[in-house]
Amino acid sequence: MRQDAPAELRDAVVYIAHDLGLSFKELREILCRILHTAPNPGNWTEIPNLRDEVLELAGSCEWFLVYDFIERLYQSLPRGHRGRFADEVSEFFLANGIGWKLEDGAVSYRGDDEFERSVRSVNQVLIREGRQTAAREMAEALSDLSRLPEPDVTGAVQHAVAALECVARDVCNDRHATLGQLIQRHSIALALRPPLDAAAEKLWAFASQRGRHVREGHAPDRREAALVVRIAAALIEYLNPVE
Repeated sequence: MRQDAPAELRDAVVYIAHDLGLSFKELREILCRILHTAPNPGNWTEIPNLRDEVLELAGSCEWFLVYDFIERLYQSLPRGHRGRFADEVSEFFLANGIGWKLEDGAVSYRGDDEFERSVRSVNQVLIREGRQTAAREMAEALSDLSRLPEPDVTGAVQHAVAALECVARDVCNDRHATLGQLIQRHSIALALRPPLDAAAEKLWAFASQRGRHVREGHAPDRREAALVVRIAAALIEYLNPVE
């Protein structure tokens, strides 16, 4: 579940934040700012008035604003409580099949275990090897997948393949070739034996057709974009084997 915020989540984040020290008055102020609405001046007691107003506001807002609320709550909590808040919210996401995670204060795309392992691993490798441009491109791909209410699927495809292209250029010491050209010219240096070279080339072709030069009605969907990110990460990891 990604394009929804069930009632259980809306209530849970309110109570998690309250248990960690935010008053219902503070929670109402955060929500009212997000929703661009005025608080009810007749509500001033914490329980039940302010609590009930907060639950009503959280329960009736657009689903994607709930995730904005979660990010604002993280920033509003004392630093010592932010880690626990992130852990509890992420655990709720996982237990209830919600495809997001709260990481470094931002709600971001959560894939299956293999997706998470692969993408996290490849970013660590890129940063460790000083390939900051490639690491930045992969981070942008994940950010595009995480946009609400709709992901930037073409951006995710472009950035993921751009990260792969950066690494391939570095491996081949060919700074100006496209990924498709690199695969054709340097398949041995890239250790891409047939038919792996053809598979990698088709990934680049897909990114070109559905990411950079997309035609009306031919944009990838979220699942396709996530698949491209995952394959690109796997190929980067292949070119940068973890010792």
